[in-house]
Amino acid sequence: MKKKILISTGGSGGHVIPAIILYEHLSKKCDVIISTDIRGLKFLDKNNYQIEIVNTPKLNNFLFLPLNLLSIMFMTLKSFFLLKKKKIEKIFSIGGYMSIPLILAAKFLKLNIYLIEPNQVLGRANKFFLNSCKKIFCYSEKIKNFPTLYKDKMIIINPLVREKIYNFDISKQTNEKFTLLIVGGSQGANIFDKNLKNSIANISKRKSIKIIHQTSEKNIVNLSKFYNDNNIENKIFSFDENFINTIQQADLCITRAGASTLAELSVLNIPFIAVPLPTSKDNHQLENALFYKNKDCCWLIEQNHFESDIEHVLDEIFELKMSLLKKKENLKKLNYQNSWINVNQKIIKTINEN
Repeated sequence: MKKKILISTGGSGGHVIPAIILYEHLSKKCDVIISTDIRGLKFLDKNNYQIEIVNTPKLNNFLFLPLNLLSIMFMTLKSFFLLKKKKIEKIFSIGGYMSIPLILAAKFLKLNIYLIEPNQVLGRANKFFLNSCKKIFCYSEKIKNFPTLYKDKMIIINPLVREKIYNFDISKQTNEKFTLLIVGGSQGANIFDKNLKNSIANISKRKSIKIIHQTSEKNIVNLSKFYNDNNIENKIFSFDENFINTIQQADLCITRAGASTLAELSVLNIPFIAVPLPTSKDNHQLENALFYKNKDCCWLIEQNHFESDIEHVLDEIFELKMSLLKKKENLKKLNYQNSWINVNQKIIKTINEN
């Protein structure tokens, strides 16, 4: 009989995408359910997954803290009966406040709890539940804020990346024009829309380029018009179901520093300029970017220097082609022996042993 497993996620794509990938790793050998809040539903296809909604309230508003705590208690009770009804044996959490009721309920039921930390800074929810978990899957041993006391619970795996990514052969990809991909992530990046297009227009006068730009739905027409007016070949979009195909067209990417996006670019050996979101909790996007920067796999521009530095950095990349090639080679070295099978075997082995 297959093990009954629940994966708790929700909120932004940064939490839901790793949950989806984990589902792919587990679903062939286990009976898997994904729980999410309402926000996370937009990233999930109801036809592909068993989904349960546990809509945990945000805990960042102190005015509503008493009400939210009551709500957490109610959601914990609901989670208790959900786990009992579905006969869940093991539970995975991708972190975030969304998972608190389910992890609390799992503790009461004495279920095996596993945590996933996709970032280079230990999340607050994951830190809170370290004492209760069997193991925590991490992408690096050098995670900030990780208590030494629980280092023995760490299982180091390569970043969770969709299986399709491993199957692309980008060595066969040839672009007539240098193709620049601009990605704001699931929460968007207004700074890319407002402070980048003029620099690209200036560069296009010196270098033949193509732009693939992810933006908000409301900004598609304006951005497309700007690029067309400046005779820059472009593809502007908000959501693309075949985004993997879009990523692998790029010679270079300008991106926020969400763990999933950087991991996919890394596996595809696509060099990137990371612009971390400064308001990310515990500044984890900066730490995500530094992980790759310290291995000479990317460029890093902090947001407060973006407008002044981006054109200069792009000009240097175009002029010194070896720097781009060096980044690609370093990404290849970083992903040596990284494969879907290796990640899968490590996850399955861990849950079978614990």
